[in-house]
Amino acid sequence: MTDPAADGSSGPSTAPVSFPADFLWGTSTAAYQIEGAAQEDGRTPSIWDTFARQPGAVFEGHNGDTACDHYHRYPQDVDLMAGLGMGGYRFSVSWPRVQPTGRGPAVQKGLDFYRSLVDELLEKNVTPLLTLYHWDLPQELEDAGGWPERDTAYRFAEYAQLVADALGDRVSMWTTLNEPWCSAFLGYGSGVHAPGRTDPAAALRAAHHLNLGHGLATQRLRAALPEDARLSVSLNPAYVLARTDSEADRDAARRIDALATRVFSGPMLHGRYDDDLIADTRRITDWSHVRDGDLADIHQPLDGLCVNYYTPSLVSGVTAEDAEVERRDGHGASAHSPWPGADRVAFHQSPGEQTAMGWSIDPTGLTELLLRFSREAPGVALYVTENGAAYDDKPDADGRVDDPERTRYLHQHLTAVHEAMAAGADVRGYFLWSLLDNFEWAYGYSKRFGIVRVDYETQARVPKASAEWYAELARTGRLPEAPRP
Repeated sequence: MTDPAADGSSGPSTAPVSFPADFLWGTSTAAYQIEGAAQEDGRTPSIWDTFARQPGAVFEGHNGDTACDHYHRYPQDVDLMAGLGMGGYRFSVSWPRVQPTGRGPAVQKGLDFYRSLVDELLEKNVTPLLTLYHWDLPQELEDAGGWPERDTAYRFAEYAQLVADALGDRVSMWTTLNEPWCSAFLGYGSGVHAPGRTDPAAALRAAHHLNLGHGLATQRLRAALPEDARLSVSLNPAYVLARTDSEADRDAARRIDALATRVFSGPMLHGRYDDDLIADTRRITDWSHVRDGDLADIHQPLDGLCVNYYTPSLVSGVTAEDAEVERRDGHGASAHSPWPGADRVAFHQSPGEQTAMGWSIDPTGLTELLLRFSREAPGVALYVTENGAAYDDKPDADGRVDDPERTRYLHQHLTAVHEAMAAGADVRGYFLWSLLDNFEWAYGYSKRFGIVRVDYETQARVPKASAEWYAELARTGRLPEAPRP
């Protein structure tokens, strides 16, 4: 990837890739993945606490009971961010920590933790970006039906109000949901994420009620927060590539785009579910769960749109020779599909380098998605709120962690962000996933995404070489060279 030459010629530029002075550099985490303290100060189980205790659900039975012990070590972690020159920190609030049953008043000790965390961030000049929901539904709400039930959307809006009342004087950047696709289709479709259900109709209902919860919460936040508060949602849209130009492969790509991206961007950005999505899934649900007024409630003005991106999706129509990979999702094969209405779609490994997750590396997808949403949501600022890579990096004899593969991945994708900006995308910030090695959902502690290594036995933190590289970028605004392969 190259920039146009400064003199207008068609050759590659030798000038360094530079970002605007006010570009927001940060890192991201999620509550269940790092906080620990699972039974402290009134917190009750979330669906992930329950799911992690189901035999075979999570790698080697790992769970988030302790994780990175961020609940007790947050001052140290904020110091790490500040020392790396981070201007922003994207974190999530644990719903069962502040409203244990998903109903009723907040637990002040839970809110006090987030008050203290935010105060620490502000003291160190790190801008907080608060995410209300990163997959940790209170178990009591799941017992009442979870996201497939309409009532959960109303409970989410009430929870958003509680957090806004407590932190609205401190936090100016708010995100409603993180990756609702995962919540709906991995949680209720394939069952590889909490709560582990495998009901395609429930997955589609969950998607709608997540949309509705987003819209209702956005309305509550608008009413409760200062006028200058900025509201957003984090989506993980798919960069879908058809394996060939055949009609079957192009139709497969269309189906996955509808289920991965447009099922959320349609209602949120345009106030509609596309006709092809409804037609594709009509045999699974009659969509009667969408009531009059829902789409208007969902279609709320946003100040920011957050994009999470890791890897492309290469698909085809199912043929005899690749039937064995039918129903494969982006997180591995499952006996149950996270793609209702797309049973005749096969997923394929893209050629080229892969991360330790087995995910193909294609930074073009990030450029294309940012440009897509720039067109779909003109006037709405864009943020990359998750992007990064897991590798099997280990400390050397001196304790240093050299992770050149991760640094190269970041260099490639930040070049892709810059290319989107050069083409007109209004990208305001980049939040690397992740600050810390952490509990990686169904992979437990077997995959490390952090630019800071965590020794889970001692809880010692060691910044990796990629952290030093990223710190230089944040300090100068110029993309440093990447290590050679």
